[in-house]
Amino acid sequence: MRSSRTVAVLAALLLVAGVTACGSGSSSDGKTLTYWASNQSTSLDNDRKILQPELDRFEKQTGIHVELEVIVWPDLLNRILAATTSGQGPDVLNIGNTWSASLQATGALHQFDDATLARVGGREKFLASSMAATGAAGQAPAAVPLYGLAYGLFYNRKLFAEADSRPPKTWPELREAARKLTDPAKGRWGIGIEGASYTEGSHFAFMFGRQNGAQLFAGSDPQFDSAQMVAGVKQYVDLISEGLANPSDAEHLNDVDMDGEFASGQAAMIMQQSNATAVLKSLGMNEGDYGVVPIPVVDPLPAGGKPVSSHVAGINITAFANSDNLSGALRFIDFMTSLDEQKVLNAQLGSLPVVTAAYQDAQFSTPLISTFRQVLADRAEPMPMIPQESQFETLIGTVVKDLLAQAASGKKVDDATIKAKLNTANQQMRSGG
Repeated sequence: MRSSRTVAVLAALLLVAGVTACGSGSSSDGKTLTYWASNQSTSLDNDRKILQPELDRFEKQTGIHVELEVIVWPDLLNRILAATTSGQGPDVLNIGNTWSASLQATGALHQFDDATLARVGGREKFLASSMAATGAAGQAPAAVPLYGLAYGLFYNRKLFAEADSRPPKTWPELREAARKLTDPAKGRWGIGIEGASYTEGSHFAFMFGRQNGAQLFAGSDPQFDSAQMVAGVKQYVDLISEGLANPSDAEHLNDVDMDGEFASGQAAMIMQQSNATAVLKSLGMNEGDYGVVPIPVVDPLPAGGKPVSSHVAGINITAFANSDNLSGALRFIDFMTSLDEQKVLNAQLGSLPVVTAAYQDAQFSTPLISTFRQVLADRAEPMPMIPQESQFETLIGTVVKDLLAQAASGKKVDDATIKAKLNTANQQMRSGG
């Protein structure tokens, strides 16, 4: 799922007993589908320009017309939740893949059992890592992957060359490089972050917690205040506490601010998802101006630590269970995840194909794409695939956001401070609050 998206509290919805199907917004004649697409590019208009020719191609092949609505991330989950409670939804929709288990628990999404998966090409068609973020363990997936995303560490080649620094491979090397490249007098900082985004905060708390050996849940019981999770959160917050990131970064609510500072040379590094390449291009930055390496891990890894450089990020595509045109919806999902469409769409959006065969194409074999693919395949873990996942994101992300703001104000953020806030989040998670 992309960064800077607003995730509403889904737990309350899960308390609603049963979702009543009232019919979707599609035409029952089988010749029309409604499709809610997530905003993936620099603007809604640009998304429509990218998608419409492909929808026209689908209509030419099948005779099925697709009515497209592109929805901005801050509104998408709320729109989905409203459709889930009313039963009045689209036939096909994109979802952030971290929402898969939460939305699956509502019963509003069509389940992709083996027979349904076969209608869209089968499980083997997709990257195994991306399929791991399509629903709760032990259940049929609630969606299939559409666009793959992974985090990487972007670094400014010119600034690194001037400082005679090499791209960091370990977290201590990242801190050293960031310290060397920080010069507040010149308005330049070693690394930029998106501190006011609680979704970003939850992502990095998860990733760095896993690096330090944290187990976030024991079954369904949260374990947020473990020493390992405290260490993971501190790893991120210390970027501001140690003066490696601009204190004003604690106010960055979206990735545009962070990407802009990287493109202008105000930040020598950023930790960003793979589709940032398209944003950086729109800001006048060529691929030759920067490099990308996996986000470094702590070295040495502590007991139980995992070399996690990203969560399994990306966008899934699914059908509403009460669609009046389920057969057409599945044909459309098969089309959007076909080899040809994966090549066209991911190339334009800067995302990663989720279909294994696409990587035989030269355009997805570049060093840049290969780095992200390697991260997604080998160094990424899915966020907790549990019904309360969005509550987890909200609680932990808010803790991280608040701690970054505290560090930016000059207040001390030590282990005890972090543990106390994580303990409160633990209690809130257990109580459903």
